[in-house]
Amino acid sequence: MKKITFACISLFAIFTSYGQSKSVTLSKDVLHDKIKGGWAGQTIGVTFGGPYEFRYNGTFIGDYQRLMWKDGLLKDNMLNNAGLYDDLYMDLTFVDVFEKYGLDAPVDSFANAFAHAGYTLWHANQAGRYNILHGIKAPQSGAWQNNPHADCIDYQIEADFAGLMSPGMPNTASEISDKIGHIMNYGDGWYGGVYIGAMYALAFTSGDIPYIVKEGLKAIPAESQFYKCISDVITWHAKYPGDWKQTWLEVQKKYADDIGCPEGVFVPFNIDAKVNAAYVVMGLLYGKGDYTKTLEITTRCGQDADCNPSSAGGILGTVIGYNKIPAYWKQGLKEAESIDFKYTTISLNDVYEIGFKHALENIQRNGGSINSDNITILLQQPKAVQFEKSFDGIYPAEKFAVKLSGDKKSVSFDFEGTGFVLRGETAEWASNTAYVFDTELYIDGKLSESPQLPASYTTRRYELCWKYDLPKGRHHVEMKIKNPSAQYNFRVYEAIIYADKPVDGLLANIHAAQQ
Repeated sequence: MKKITFACISLFAIFTSYGQSKSVTLSKDVLHDKIKGGWAGQTIGVTFGGPYEFRYNGTFIGDYQRLMWKDGLLKDNMLNNAGLYDDLYMDLTFVDVFEKYGLDAPVDSFANAFAHAGYTLWHANQAGRYNILHGIKAPQSGAWQNNPHADCIDYQIEADFAGLMSPGMPNTASEISDKIGHIMNYGDGWYGGVYIGAMYALAFTSGDIPYIVKEGLKAIPAESQFYKCISDVITWHAKYPGDWKQTWLEVQKKYADDIGCPEGVFVPFNIDAKVNAAYVVMGLLYGKGDYTKTLEITTRCGQDADCNPSSAGGILGTVIGYNKIPAYWKQGLKEAESIDFKYTTISLNDVYEIGFKHALENIQRNGGSINSDNITILLQQPKAVQFEKSFDGIYPAEKFAVKLSGDKKSVSFDFEGTGFVLRGETAEWASNTAYVFDTELYIDGKLSESPQLPASYTTRRYELCWKYDLPKGRHHVEMKIKNPSAQYNFRVYEAIIYADKPVDGLLANIHAAQQ
């Protein structure tokens, strides 16, 4: 038996090798403290980053701008800004399903729980919810052909629970993510959650941040863009160890152009999983285990500046444990821990215990054991999940405004390319009406689908319609509104057109015009 000592595990973990397998023994108190640290850490992180969410797109927050933290923020936001905690109450939706139906709960139980929940959703989550409510089950509900937001950050911000209930077992976390993450994501969007889950799992048994970052990446197929992006961040960190902004610039130059998310095409806004995961990793690597530096750097990277420090804060909180999160960051935490997250009956105090229970169950079913106060975990070496690629062979080519017809009964446009997305809105904020627009989508004169477009905000379709796999050439699109309403608005914004190869910007247009 060999005792290994390193940061945050010293005196509490004993590693034992049996042939090719290795195990680690933790006390119940240490395991519980780390689970608490993970849940509290992500709550602190999202609260800290909340004021800056998507206010800095395509730029970082400069050093001259002070980032705010003070006593009372946690409780105030829990009571008065509950929507800030979407990544927490989404996590807890899945935790609750495990609690009610056990670790073998079927995928439909998770899909139905979040599809029928009362909270508002966006991007891949809302697209997945709409699909579930209209009979498209997981994993097709998250597939890019049915979900234009397949590569968005959604499951990445919700995957904490998978790692927190799988201490030292990244492959078990990946199995959970395979089941639940495909409800709303696919490809790089799904990989974001797999990677976050793997890092959480590894955070229980290592205090070495670079090791956690690199070892967790083994869960991702090397041929994916997600893997390449994070691998580049690791390389750039080694090249520019004292300058996170240079690494930020390198990420921006190479990976910032969004292909899938219709809101992110041709604009600075970027909710793509790999780019935001890069910011999480930058905070972890450049933060060097310092809680303040980790949260600050991750937040200053911009874009999804609440969810990213939530992920980084949760992972680091798991590494150091609840008791070692600095007192400065736990200001007001005690007052907030007994408050149920909105849309749930679960508080932080509750999930500390529920999460501990699920971790113990998961440890035992994966070869570990519990002996009095000691918990032995059979460690897993991360294995790459299956390769997936969203939006394969399609590239954004142009974007233009589209308007309703004068009688407001249809919208139509022509384009040259291989696919399109029509952006628009049929729901008003907070509307819960049962009214549904009945439409028909015609492509080149043939009925393609008959979308039902709710005027309710929680059940809305995030885009009006889309089609990616059209033959290359000229196409005519018409959406007919069979029951236009004087009470509810059917708004049309723009069409995004896709081609079968990248468009080379202005020069390509000039060359085409000259021919």
